Amino acid sequence: MTDDRSETRGGRIRLILSCGAVVVRLPPTFFAIAFGLAGLALVWRLMASTYGSPAALADALFLTAGLVWALLMAGSLTRAVRMPREILGELRDPVLSPFWALPSVIGMLLSVGLQPHAPGAGKVVFVIFLIATVLVGGWVTGQWIADPLDQAKLHVGYLLPTVAGGLVGAQCAASFGLRGIGWLSFGIGIVCWLLLGSLILNRLFFVEMLPGALVPTLAIELAPPAIAGSAYFALHGSAAGPVAYAFAGYAALMVLVQVRLLPSYARLRFSPGFWSFTFAWCAVVGLTLRWLRIEHPPGEAVCAALAAGGRQPARRCRRRPFSPRDLAWLCTPFQRDSVPVAGATTLSRAGQLSLGGQ
Repeated sequence: MTDDRSETRGGRIRLILSCGAVVVRLPPTFFAIAFGLAGLALVWRLMASTYGSPAALADALFLTAGLVWALLMAGSLTRAVRMPREILGELRDPVLSPFWALPSVIGMLLSVGLQPHAPGAGKVVFVIFLIATVLVGGWVTGQWIADPLDQAKLHVGYLLPTVAGGLVGAQCAASFGLRGIGWLSFGIGIVCWLLLGSLILNRLFFVEMLPGALVPTLAIELAPPAIAGSAYFALHGSAAGPVAYAFAGYAALMVLVQVRLLPSYARLRFSPGFWSFTFAWCAVVGLTLRWLRIEHPPGEAVCAALAAGGRQPARRCRRRPFSPRDLAWLCTPFQRDSVPVAGATTLSRAGQLSLGGQ
């Protein structure tokens, strides 16, 4: 009996160690999982405040996103201690470097999850991660200037450090009443979106298609106009105007672009890179919910329920109960067919980014 217990305990220890070794080897692209979960949590926080869905649902999603983020951060910090040159190589790598902005951007989103329960602590956490986001954005932008870039390696992930970071920072700042900081962050996001967005579209138009493993990042094109629209409402107030209509119009155009890209997505093998869809579409849903709240069109509650993944139409605009099962279709399951090899040099030489299965 003692020997059996010892073997069982030893097997568990070996399993934990092997899982830890796997986490340590994961590249920064896996932070897209926590990014998507945090975006989903924001949608359900908005549903709770507007249409009466359970607030506990949003809290559970924020907690899940935080746990995934903490696990990946522990692995990244361990790798930074053991293999600092590898991390520095990834920060200089033209393919991987933009994804290292995700940890701090996710940190800002998680601070919003703290707000209803510990507003003071949440504000401190937000400020810390906003500073980290600006620092990472500045480092990565300087790196792109200092080192020659191959246009073929330019991808939509380049929007993450400054565009997503700036616009997410603006929306989160408004949640804490920091409107001055919010407008400052909004300016960073908008200007960088105009500059980088044009360069990225030029690459997508006139250079060959992205490598298969990077194709899911095309979904990120949805995010900037949607986040910008939500951030504008949060800072300026929930009133329709020319700027708000402009963001909504471009977001609608990008939705149509994504419809055209469906055949390209369908040809791909599933990988964790598909979590890129989650945050981008959550941003679109969040903007849609805000427009529904402003315009109050006929069937508003039905549209809100469908936008957030509800399976049954709501009968009333307010206080409509939602089931946790309603969001099941939004949560893409994480499968690990193989562990991607961490190492920026290898990825750069290969000319494509491994997101876990491609």
